[in-house]
This record gives sequence, C-alpha cells and structure tokens, in this order.
Amino acid sequence: MKVIVGLGNPGPRYAFNRHNVGFMFVDRFKELKECSTWQHRDRYTFSQCKDVFLVKPNTFMNLSGIAVIKCQRDFHVTTTDIIVVYDDVDLPCGRLRIKAQGGSGGHRGLQSIIDYIGTNEFVRLRIGIGPKPENIDLADYVLEDFTEEELRLIDKVLDKAVEAVDVMLNEGLSKAMSVFNSYEVVL
Repeated sequence: MKVIVGLGNPGPRYAFNRHNVGFMFVDRFKELKECSTWQHRDRYTFSQCKDVFLVKPNTFMNLSGIAVIKCQRDFHVTTTDIIVVYDDVDLPCGRLRIKAQGGSGGHRGLQSIIDYIGTNEFVRLRIGIGPKPENIDLADYVLEDFTEEELRLIDKVLDKAVEAVDVMLNEGLSKAMSVFNSYEVVL
C-alpha cells in the first residue's frame, strides 16, 4: 500500500497557484488511473487507485503534516510508503526531481510533514515552478497563478510525473530517479 500526498492549499482561490502543483498532480493521476471518487475525511480528501491512496490535505500548505500524520495512521502505512509531491521554486519549470529522503529545503509544507511524522524518510517528487523573479517575494510568487505558457508546460510535466510514479511503483525508486531526474519537459 502506498500513499501519494499532493501538497497545496484547499479551495478554488488557490486551484491554479504554483504552490498547488501537488494537488494538480493527484488530480491528473486520478484522471489517468482507475480511482474511486474523492472521499472527505476530517483533515484530508482521498481517492483509492487499487493499492494506492491519493491524498490532498484539507489543511493549508504550512500545516500539511497534520493531514499526513492522520492519513498515515488511518491507512496504517509506514513513512517509507509515503510519496509527497510538491512544488520546488529552485527547480526550473519543466523539471522533476525524485529523492528518497532529505531536509525541507525551506519548503514549509514539507517541514510540517517532517515535524509531525518525526522523520524525513519518505519519498519526494519535486515539480519545478522556478525560477522566481528577483523583484517578487517568494510567498507572493508561489501564490500566483501559473501563466498561460507555464500551464501548457505544467500540463506536460504532470503527465511525465505520473509516468515517474508508475516507474517508482512498478520498477523501484532507483530506476525512476535514473530516468526522470535528468529529464526536462519542453514546449
């Protein structure tokens, strides 16, 4: 059993924000796979695709750990069975990066997960949303909607990210890292 957590902020106001690319990913995964309808729990919304649970925290980004610890307990999975998908401003738009573990890199949603579950030993799939322009605050940048051009690119990136997760689930983490960490999606 695996749990794939897409990070984002709940509500239509944030739907196309750069910070919501994790939610966009789980929506795309659900669209392409045989998954159940979304079901609502207290701290998260989930869908089941065979032996994979897709999760969207109902908390705001900086409190994602509350939802992740709850779904970890509800689904009885270890931290190594969790894959977190989130935005990365340090990665160019069009790039993916898979890591087995690590720090938060300053991402508050990720730091919240580390704080609540008590470890950094979970898989991460980072989706690039950068680079951030020099003249804008980071919080403002990630809470802006993608531009039309970025959305066209992100649309392709999400398909590639689904492929990456398929490889992780079926052929292992090392194979997925070797194939997708150097891959760049271009228009």
